[in-house]
Amino acid sequence: MTAKDIGARETTAAVLVRADGEVDEEALAYLHEKVAAAVDRPGLPSVSGEVRVRRASAHHVELPWSGRADIRVGSDLVVVQAREASARELADRLHDRLRSATERVTHRSDTTRRTAAPPPWRGGPRK
Repeated sequence: MTAKDIGARETTAAVLVRADGEVDEEALAYLHEKVAAAVDRPGLPSVSGEVRVRRASAHHVELPWSGRADIRVGSDLVVVQAREASARELADRLHDRLRSATERVTHRSDTTRRTAAPPPWRGGPRK
């Protein structure tokens, strides 16, 4: 089974986009575009991982589109999940969640967001 058989694509940031079930090429291309926009940004450390999208075959399912992204940003693992009614809504939701999660990971150790020194009653310097 090749990557074309299962509907897999790779972004420039080494993120593989896979589709299971009845996923058309247009929906897969839009998802690929949104994932690439979320992870191909300047300032991010090396990014690799996989995004899996599935469409439920049962017609009575209220939210038939589901997706999961397991992305490694530098040394941190970012896991994002979503369920939506259409492929475009799923791609948009995954993009929003991936973008916010990668922002959180990259700025977690940013010391400029912290105060310069704790107050004196918490062991900070006394004047």
